[in-house]
Amino acid sequence: MKKRTKRLLGAAALVVGALGAAGAFLMKKREPRKRLDRSPRAVDAWARPGMEVTFRAELKPGRDRSERTFRVLKVLPSGRVLLDGVAGEHMEREFEPVR
Repeated sequence: MKKRTKRLLGAAALVVGALGAAGAFLMKKREPRKRLDRSPRAVDAWARPGMEVTFRAELKPGRDRSERTFRVLKVLPSGRVLLDGVAGEHMEREFEPVR
């Protein structure tokens, strides 16, 4: 093969590789948008504002059920909740299952 042909094939291989890498990068970048569009969290949330939740007895021992029950003020995007009368964010596993 002539030197000129080798250079032309090498340049073509370089261009094809660069296009493939750019395509893979763009496809990877688009993927998270699809996931966010498909899963609205409010539809299958475990708690809703205004709902009453009860802490598990293991977390607040020696207290009656009514003393462990609080109202949900806000559901955060992470799935945690803010409660009325209790400081901090709380997760689903801290509460008794809804009956």
